[in-house]
Amino acid sequence: MQPEPKPQLYQIQACADPTRKSYGEASEAAFLARACSLGFSVAKPWGDSARYDFLVDADGKLWRVQVKSTQRYAEKRYRVKNAGSRASAYTAEEIDFVAAHIVPLDLWYIVPIQASGSSRNLRFYPHGTSNSLFEKYREAWCLLSCTPKARGWKDIPIACRNRNLKQKCNICPCGTDTPVRRR
Repeated sequence: MQPEPKPQLYQIQACADPTRKSYGEASEAAFLARACSLGFSVAKPWGDSARYDFLVDADGKLWRVQVKSTQRYAEKRYRVKNAGSRASAYTAEEIDFVAAHIVPLDLWYIVPIQASGSSRNLRFYPHGTSNSLFEKYREAWCLLSCTPKARGWKDIPIACRNRNLKQKCNICPCGTDTPVRRR
């Protein structure tokens, strides 16, 4: 009997001119690397016409994920736009999750689109404050393995969805097998 292969950590290095578009592309590469390292199958739609950046396959369920990134820290928070080029907030008809990458901390927030409401800006306070509406979504990758019904009341999961995913999120009822990195 062969030993079970160890999971591999994918790392992607990106280098480009310092423009918003190139920073966004680097965060998309980082999302791809992280999601694949956690065992998700990921697909990128052709072109830039879709309102989502990736399709994430979790046990046959496809989630539409829009990746956003920020490097700017101001007023004790990081802010990402929850809107595309049309300047209107993303809706549940267009995407399922916003994956917000806080670049200086290499930190991810996996936010169900229903939690963002109609807000065109999402504010993240990883250093702590009473305004931390989205803090429970910090590194919440396991939500991608969960149906909306299984997430239950206020997105709190009823039970773990993916037994193979070692990293559990802040709202996972089963605790953490591997601690979520804190800064």
